[in-house]
Amino acid sequence: MVSDVFLARMRIKSPDENNLTKITKLLKAAGLSDRIEEGDLTAVKLHFGELGNDTYIKPVFVRQVVDEIKGLKGKPFLTDTNTMYIGARHNAVDHLQVAIRHGFCYAVVDSPVTIADGLTGNNTRMVAVKGKHFESVKIAGDIADADAMIVLSHVKGHALSGFGGAIKNLAMGCATPLGKRDQHQGMQANINPQSCVGCGFCVTQCPFDAIRCNGKVARVEKSICYGCSACLQVCPENAIDFNWKDDVPKFIERMVEYAAGAVAGKEGKIIYLSFVMSVTPDCDCVPWSDAPIVPDIGFLASTDPVAIDATAVDLINQQPGIKESCLHEHHAPGEHKFTGLWAKVDGEHQIRYGERMGLGSREYRLVEV
Repeated sequence: MVSDVFLARMRIKSPDENNLTKITKLLKAAGLSDRIEEGDLTAVKLHFGELGNDTYIKPVFVRQVVDEIKGLKGKPFLTDTNTMYIGARHNAVDHLQVAIRHGFCYAVVDSPVTIADGLTGNNTRMVAVKGKHFESVKIAGDIADADAMIVLSHVKGHALSGFGGAIKNLAMGCATPLGKRDQHQGMQANINPQSCVGCGFCVTQCPFDAIRCNGKVARVEKSICYGCSACLQVCPENAIDFNWKDDVPKFIERMVEYAAGAVAGKEGKIIYLSFVMSVTPDCDCVPWSDAPIVPDIGFLASTDPVAIDATAVDLINQQPGIKESCLHEHHAPGEHKFTGLWAKVDGEHQIRYGERMGLGSREYRLVEV
């Protein structure tokens, strides 16, 4: 099976065109009118960004999506889920305050903004899946109950999954905090005592209080660690590691199985819109935004999450790497950019496993609009 993926590049082709009109063209090309019916409660799934992060999808772009849904008499609501780690988005009150601070308020987006798993992450629906790791997964209630969904993904790197796109947005983004823990099960940080200098910074950054430090070397309390990778991303000595060979591929597979649960029951009712711009090294969950690793490419739309992720990765790999970024290697066009960031992670495993799980096809036809 070959899936259509529609592309609007960043360049403006005519004076009456802009990025907002491109989003409209992409949604129409992908068949929005066939997927939204009058009265459909339509989840617009996106990431509101962590405090300190500024590369999340712009609210003005999201407003354009809302307007298109309303034009079809659908009922859109913007939504995301609470984090498993303690931070600015761990409960719905704090999470909504972050969303509003980042511009996702009624005056801008003309839509309700909700946290799909409720005040403290307990609004859950158990959804059956046929995976090798899970028979059922914990999906946020408001997402599971929605009639339709538009999945807006900012494509960027990720320390554990290699990259984050539509599949990761479905998997982590639609799961409750306990569902996120399910995906991380078995993932535990390891500290190299030869590299650790005992600075203790990892202790201050661990959301689960799972790291101890005596001033000489840090150690991880294995019974508490959930493998969130917060410590990995901040250690100044690169002394923290994971079992990249065995545990990380299983984490990616569990993630894909959760993505399958997120789309269950919405066959023919989902469109994916990916923003391949500000392609940063890390997830928008981190409280910073590093320099992009490649030039901005544009916007993608599809009805297939596997195909849209495969397209995004291919387009990114075709770009020259930005040498002033933290891209360590693979700067030449055609080289794999995300492995140039996270060399130990095969991020494309989520694409292959997504196809095996029946989420979509790696084969795509790129159509420029």
